[in-house]
Amino acid sequence: MATNFAFFMEWIEFAVRWLHVITAIAWIGSSFYFIALDLGLRPSSSKAKGVAGEEWQVHGGGFYFLQKYTVAPDQMPDDLIWFKWESYSTWLSGFAMLVLVYYFGADLYLVDPDVAALSIAGAIALSLASLGFGWLAYDALCKSRLGANSTTLMVVLYLLLVGMAYGYAQVFSGRATMIHLGAFTATIMTANVFFVIMPNQRIVVADLKAGRTPDAKYGKIAKQRSTHNNYLTLPVIFLMLSNHYPLAFASKYNWLVAALVFLMGVTIRHFFNTKHAHKGSPYWTWAVTAVLFVLIMWLSTAGIYRTNTDQETAALTGAAAKFAQAEGFEDVHQIVLGRCAMCHNSDPGWPGMSGPPKGVRLDTAQRIATQARDIWLQAGVTHAMPPANASHIEEEERAAIRAWYEAAVNG
Repeated sequence: MATNFAFFMEWIEFAVRWLHVITAIAWIGSSFYFIALDLGLRPSSSKAKGVAGEEWQVHGGGFYFLQKYTVAPDQMPDDLIWFKWESYSTWLSGFAMLVLVYYFGADLYLVDPDVAALSIAGAIALSLASLGFGWLAYDALCKSRLGANSTTLMVVLYLLLVGMAYGYAQVFSGRATMIHLGAFTATIMTANVFFVIMPNQRIVVADLKAGRTPDAKYGKIAKQRSTHNNYLTLPVIFLMLSNHYPLAFASKYNWLVAALVFLMGVTIRHFFNTKHAHKGSPYWTWAVTAVLFVLIMWLSTAGIYRTNTDQETAALTGAAAKFAQAEGFEDVHQIVLGRCAMCHNSDPGWPGMSGPPKGVRLDTAQRIATQARDIWLQAGVTHAMPPANASHIEEEERAAIRAWYEAAVNG
């Protein structure tokens, strides 16, 4: 029964991750499209009342004529499409992934005893509180006097993000630091849609239905929040992908890496936003982006000091102890040392490999026991590891891994 549950959870995690990627594509795609459309609008040729700009587009063999109103049309159209569920679905599926991977697997992915001696419950509570704090702090800054100056506001928001990056690095594992900074930022972005952009649009719709002239300030506020989302999108994608690359998350300077990634998001989006606005092509942003990325690469190699799967405690406890004491562990220990540890250690022997894949080290009995589920799934149930069976693991050895894991979970 326990192994069946593990299979079930693996597929549930895969399904939720797939959903998260799909909804993120939809949200990011529509966001980038409307920002580009808004910047590329040209003065209306028809001089229609209230029309701020228009644009002709061609796609999929068809021609499209789009117009944007300064505030709103005189009458509410019968069919009005609202863009909101792309954002909501992305956040909900992303939060589900946070729960499945980092809350259910907190002892492996969220808490690192070398960083902070947090209980699992305490770490989860801190995680949730930080997401709520992010929105409250950001919203307060936008509504303060700073909100009137977009440049000053962006600088202060950047400092807030850098501060959170450093703070996360002091309490969570390296992998969790990057993921939480991404979740922190994504929460701000979705909250912008839910608490500001959509309510403001509803006010405008209500005014139109009541025959009142909508106040332009609501559109201006929504536009500011939408612009923030535009500049934050690329860094969030980087942070969400970072958990697959130890050079990004397992560095002593991972918080600085994240800080530079946010600057890269600004330089990349500045190029495209300027180009879409027909204000030239600032190719200097390419050079700045390249320099920032080189600096990130240097920081990642200069600061490697741990992997988030290390559990450097004096004795095995909890689930790890159960796997270490299960029948067949001694055989599996030798199999893993012989077939896996040449790459999964602090100094891999495979040519061109600078660190253990995904930050996973399997060079001690403790680490092998801690990584029991992944070893069982990657090398026992499936043939995912070793890649291309580079270390020539035998089927009998895979069977031994399966038998050991099942003895532990069913014992």
